[in-house]
Amino acid sequence: MKQLKVLEINMKNNDSIQVLNNYQKINFFSLFASSGTIICCALPSLLVAVGAGASLSSFLGAFPEIILISQYKEYVFLFAFISIIFAGIVQWKARNLPCPTNQKLAEQCKRSRKLSFYIYLFSVILLSTGFIFTFILPMLLRGNFLF
Repeated sequence: MKQLKVLEINMKNNDSIQVLNNYQKINFFSLFASSGTIICCALPSLLVAVGAGASLSSFLGAFPEIILISQYKEYVFLFAFISIIFAGIVQWKARNLPCPTNQKLAEQCKRSRKLSFYIYLFSVILLSTGFIFTFILPMLLRGNFLF
């Protein structure tokens, strides 16, 4: 009977680890979405800003699909923003999930939580950088201010 109780507790511990791993996958998805904004929009803007137009033309020659993605940059940013908001909600909900009492599983749980947070933070930084280079910087250089 005692072995069944231990087995049941371990199964619950593994379920909480699985939930955290699923949350971590959502954070990787937000990283993927926000890195798309860097590739389509911020990188070309940065190359032009530093005077590397020839490098940009070589880059676009190798990857012509970026031109098509750049034409829909508002939708790319909207998709990335929604993904990051969703990942933030998941991150917020996961902060109070209990870690297992087993020492080894508890360390894995804490490591997974910390990694998920850093991935989320990096995703937010990527999205912010892409937004600044794609929308804010061109507006400032043209002199078109919203205020």
